[in-house]
Amino acid sequence: MISRSLVLLKSDAVERSVTGEILSRFEKAGFKIIGIKMFWADDDFARKHYSDEIEQKHGKEIRDRIVSYLKEGPVFALVLEGVNAIENIRKMVGDTYPHEAPPGTIRGDYAHISKTYANEKKINVKNLVHASANKEDAKIEIPLWFSDSELFEYQTLFEKHIN
Repeated sequence: MISRSLVLLKSDAVERSVTGEILSRFEKAGFKIIGIKMFWADDDFARKHYSDEIEQKHGKEIRDRIVSYLKEGPVFALVLEGVNAIENIRKMVGDTYPHEAPPGTIRGDYAHISKTYANEKKINVKNLVHASANKEDAKIEIPLWFSDSELFEYQTLFEKHIN
């Protein structure tokens, strides 16, 4: 099934100059970029992305920390499309906590801070990437970041091999 996912290459990916490498991984895996832009979130926007549900699930401190993290610098926002995009992109990205992400995943290869260390130091877990967790999240996140006119339809060579 063809689906879409929001992917954010967060400010630490931008600062470390690994956005091209990460983007290349998605393209090589057959995902089509149908929307891309650079964006610097303000507090209101970051709180829309990390909604009240995050606070209810993880608490105010955690929500405030991830909102702060999203606002630290510019991010690349992408909408990727492909076969089972949400599930397969999540596998490529790896566990939320880099120390739990296996080698070969984006976080396992490029991010290294542990949840325990971050909590002890009261700093953000720098994990480079956000990817929609499920179909419901993607349906909320994509229109938050992109208007319909910012998403493009075209065919890639890869698609010719899966159709």
